[in-house]
Amino acid sequence: MYIVESDYFASQRMKGIVSLVKGRVGPSGFGSASTAEEVTEGIDATNLTVIITASGIGLETARVLALRKAHVIIAVRNMVSGNEARQHILDENQSARVDILNLDLSSVTSVRSFVEKFIALDLPLNILMLNNAGVMFCPFSLSEDGVEMQFATNHVGHFLLTSLLLDKMKQTAKATGVEGRIINLSSIAHNYTYRKGIRFDKINDRKGYSSKKAYGQSKLANILHTNELSRLLYYDIRISSYHIKSNFTINRTF
Repeated sequence: MYIVESDYFASQRMKGIVSLVKGRVGPSGFGSASTAEEVTEGIDATNLTVIITASGIGLETARVLALRKAHVIIAVRNMVSGNEARQHILDENQSARVDILNLDLSSVTSVRSFVEKFIALDLPLNILMLNNAGVMFCPFSLSEDGVEMQFATNHVGHFLLTSLLLDKMKQTAKATGVEGRIINLSSIAHNYTYRKGIRFDKINDRKGYSSKKAYGQSKLANILHTNELSRLLYYDIRISSYHIKSNFTINRTF
């Protein structure tokens, strides 16, 4: 059975794509041409602790959140690059509260180790910003846990990280009365996956592997995870997924 998209919804989707490309302002007053500094202007995040899985977009988000006085924990695979990014933030903003912790999202062991180290810091956790770090369009390979690398890194690692940190987020929300946020970075690539979507029975199958479609299915998995978790977390924590353009636009959700 296949569902055919109606002309109306197809036209609406096309309008959305055009608005994204042209940077048109939406109901929030911001569009894809808005910068993170513009979106967060006037926000005081002094009492917020944020974990960001970081790449280029994640590091820029970390910089701006630190500028808004949040305590930012940057999760990085390369500690040398991570410490350089931290120093760059401190050079710009000497009062910034920024810490670096090692995290390889393709490794279940690394994810569990990261969570143990974070919990040991005895910090609250208000915001979890995920999928800023990932891999894209890479040749077929398996992670150390035997999972196709794009699916392992872009979805499984973030899924596990979220699951292991949920209790801490719930505790923080209850103690502070401030609703938590989980923000997943999605991609328009979720529309460009295998014919039937996620190949659940062939995730690790080299035959028929497409680097672009494998990336698409990993981003589709992000969205499905977001939608289901949003259904389950109907109070205390709000979870959203966003497509973020490369000029570092973020949505004002806190």
